[in-house]
Amino acid sequence: MNGRKQQLLKRHRRNKRIAELEAVNMELGIYNQLREAFGKKGLQAMIIESAIPEVEAEANRLLARMSEGRMSLRLETQREKVTGGVAETLDIIISDELGPRPYEMYSGGEAFRANLALRIAISKLLARRAGAQLQTLIIDEGFGSQDAQGRSLVVEAINSIQEDFARIIVITHIEEIRDLFPARIDVVKTPSGSRVSVA
Repeated sequence: MNGRKQQLLKRHRRNKRIAELEAVNMELGIYNQLREAFGKKGLQAMIIESAIPEVEAEANRLLARMSEGRMSLRLETQREKVTGGVAETLDIIISDELGPRPYEMYSGGEAFRANLALRIAISKLLARRAGAQLQTLIIDEGFGSQDAQGRSLVVEAINSIQEDFARIIVITHIEEIRDLFPARIDVVKTPSGSRVSVA
């Protein structure tokens, strides 16, 4: 009788352990689903996918102004793998009248315009989603990569978006650029320190 009791007790313990293991495995399954949902292929990817069209549209609107309609960009979030399948990525494809080509093949001025358009578009999206409005845009240098026509187009584009910002601050050492804006603060280094004047 004692042996039968022990067998029943062992079976009961075994069944209890099996039930506990199943509960742990079920909980582990839930945690794995949450890990995937909150990982880079889950909600993050969904949020990025939903933002891409808006960023593209705004960047292309600005880029068209800065390039007289010659340039546009496209954001791709997936790329075919050489080994088969698809890889998550974020590729910026820039096109002009010659068609799309790698970012590195564009001049410094063209790349600057694409970068500026993309940065402003992303900033606007983030501000809008946060329920805020962008108040200030600061552009520090970058004009040195532009030829005279490129500089003119970038300044024109900046002026065309000035209603979107309370203030736009452009930092430059190029005299012809600073004269294209209505107000400026000149900072001049002197042996006794920097001197500031408002023009």
